[in-house]
Amino acid sequence: MTDAHATSPQSEATDLNASETVPEFVDLQVHTTASDGALVPTKVVEAARDAQLYAIAITDHDTVDGLDEAIAAGAELGVRIVPGVELSTHFEDEELHLLGLHVTDREPMRAALESLQLGRIARAERIVATLNARGIPVTMEAVLAEAAKGAVGRPHVARAMVAGGWARDFREAFDKWLGWGKPAYMSKERFDVADAIALVHRAGGLAVWAHPGEGATQPRVQKLADVGLDGVEVLHPSHPPYLVQRLIETVEKVGLLPSGGSDWHGTHEGPRRIGGQLVPKVWLDWQDAKVAARAAPAS
Repeated sequence: MTDAHATSPQSEATDLNASETVPEFVDLQVHTTASDGALVPTKVVEAARDAQLYAIAITDHDTVDGLDEAIAAGAELGVRIVPGVELSTHFEDEELHLLGLHVTDREPMRAALESLQLGRIARAERIVATLNARGIPVTMEAVLAEAAKGAVGRPHVARAMVAGGWARDFREAFDKWLGWGKPAYMSKERFDVADAIALVHRAGGLAVWAHPGEGATQPRVQKLADVGLDGVEVLHPSHPPYLVQRLIETVEKVGLLPSGGSDWHGTHEGPRRIGGQLVPKVWLDWQDAKVAARAAPAS
């Protein structure tokens, strides 16, 4: 860790709030229409500006296709864009979502993700076939239209179901049909977590465990650190305060970096609002220092 870690992230955030100057905040997990977000990258950056955020990380699922537009909009609107991605991986026979943040060399990432994109389409086709067999005549064409050339996911199936009148709303589509254990749930192709971490590092980035929840025990975090994990998403809408504190203590003990984000997909209501997690800018500063140290030539 850097010397800045002598002050805990929790106390640093408190100090920022107590300061006479206006605190600066970041949001290191947001999504666009490049995957399953509701807004195009430029509109996401506009929302970040309106929320007075210093920086956001664009972390679309299994794709980096929205980054160029977001970076251009950020330069125009005065919002720093951290290039990122959210990868679906598996660890100890469970799904684990991994954020790749600061992925400056995107070509290795883009090439590796091509097979996952094809897998997403095949998965959507299996979901549609299952729904059809159960009397819901949603079409693959409607699902692809909802994806609008972005990475296809279950949210696009849900939107097509709502548009066709086969579900009252997004929640019903997942609760009744698409959620884990429901009739049309299908698992997706995933990286081994160690391979995904290595891919993020080849792209120049930091590997961060996204929204780990109660599963981020110190032994499990240590296992991931041993294969290269750089950080843990401490602040997330699904994490209650007691868990946030526990995760802060865990990353400090293991020697990893804290991160945080809203996991915003474009909604204007509910807990997942852009900037809603009040992630202190100093956490981004620590990440920047780690990236710079890793890129520096060995003495």
